[in-house]
Amino acid sequence: MPAISDRRATLRAWWLQSWREALLALVLAVMLLIGYLRTLTPVRLHVDDQVRTIGTHQTTVEAVLRDAGVRLVPPDRVEPSLDTRLRPGLDIFVTRARAVTVEADGRTWTVRTLETEPESLLAGLGIRLQAGDRLLVNGQEVLPNHRQHAATEDGHAALFAAFAAPPATHIAVLRAVPLRVDDNGAQLTLQTTATTIGEALRAANITLYLGDRVEPPLNGRVSAGLRVQIRRSVPISVQVDGRVVRTRTFRSTVADVLGELGISLVGLDYTIPPPESLLAPDLTVRVVRTYEEEITEQEPIPFRSTWQPDPNLEIDHTGVVQAGEPGVLERRIRIRKEDGQEVARTTYEWVAKQPVTHINGYGTKIVPHVLDTPDGPIEYWRVLHVLATSYTASTAGKSRDVPDYGIVYTGLPMRRGLVAVDPRVINLNTWLYIPGYGKGYAADTGGWIKNYHIDLGYDDENFVSWYSWVDVYLLMPPPDPSQIRYVLPGSPVDNGP
Repeated sequence: MPAISDRRATLRAWWLQSWREALLALVLAVMLLIGYLRTLTPVRLHVDDQVRTIGTHQTTVEAVLRDAGVRLVPPDRVEPSLDTRLRPGLDIFVTRARAVTVEADGRTWTVRTLETEPESLLAGLGIRLQAGDRLLVNGQEVLPNHRQHAATEDGHAALFAAFAAPPATHIAVLRAVPLRVDDNGAQLTLQTTATTIGEALRAANITLYLGDRVEPPLNGRVSAGLRVQIRRSVPISVQVDGRVVRTRTFRSTVADVLGELGISLVGLDYTIPPPESLLAPDLTVRVVRTYEEEITEQEPIPFRSTWQPDPNLEIDHTGVVQAGEPGVLERRIRIRKEDGQEVARTTYEWVAKQPVTHINGYGTKIVPHVLDTPDGPIEYWRVLHVLATSYTASTAGKSRDVPDYGIVYTGLPMRRGLVAVDPRVINLNTWLYIPGYGKGYAADTGGWIKNYHIDLGYDDENFVSWYSWVDVYLLMPPPDPSQIRYVLPGSPVDNGP
């Protein structure tokens, strides 16, 4: 039993000794690690736009880069220099050179460079830009204007100011060549990098119109010293058929440009200015469409009516001797229109058919007639429809104390059977028959007795009042033909022409 107890005590002592030694070794290792870390120098390393912080026991920049695995290839740049002593918090900048391809003057260079401005890079290769040259940087074209060149000492600094970022990786220089241009007599020289004449003129802001002529043609290739001639067309406006045609032409007269545009003058058409006029820039030509139309009209000419005696017709009867026919007046109207608007009118008239006069006949033939009356038959040659009134000597309008009181117009004393008439209708001294009155003798007149009005005479003792329309018969024999009034007042014949 004592032997077992000794072995246990020996084992316990060994385990305690081993633990103490291990703990001591750990403490020493930690103290060494702390000491190592406390002696590291912290620096910041900037490589390719990436930043990292590292601790090192190295003493120079070169050693730090080597430990960091940063490989330098000329002309890479390190700031500060490789032999710089480290200090805590030091910033180390590594700028790697980039590969740049340069194309110029028919050659190609591939270089590694730290230059950020194309100007310096080109200058390092002995390449200088001339006025008019084009520069492509990373495929982007830059065309500096003349003021930018003039504002800098060597004419190029302003050109590259825009290229600091991003860095150029490809630079192409397109050389300008001189191009002489005769622009309708104006001489100018262009410096151009264009490949065709059209591109060169467009780049120089020279406006061309469809009618202009360019020699050599616009698709011709540009070469140094090439001479280009521009012949300018003349701008013309033509007003025709309600529209305005604007064109440019090399023609010399108005007629020429109309022919070029396919505009024809037909018939009476004319132009303002005239066709033979010379063209001038910005001239406006007006084409006036002119035509004439004729209108034919017919208008009746009224016929004239007249009366003439007809011995074959009984007195107081009428008839047609000749029927009237209207004539025809023809009228031709010539209308002149310009651009649809009437500007003139001419009228021509002529009688295509003369009118035929309408001739009415009035009777002059005396035909005796017989009328049965209470007093027996009477023979008459004319009958008139008249208004019959009556009067006596006392109602005739004369005072009893005048010498001719009771004496009628023909000198007879007033009595029954004397009749006052209008001599224009019934001749005085004519025997009449008035139904209801009997025979009468036309012996008197009166201021109120006009036209178809008669006044029947009475004695004061046997006066009968009349006021009625009656037929009066003029008894045979008729008067001498020269004394007969064939046309009575108020008759259609009297109212005729």
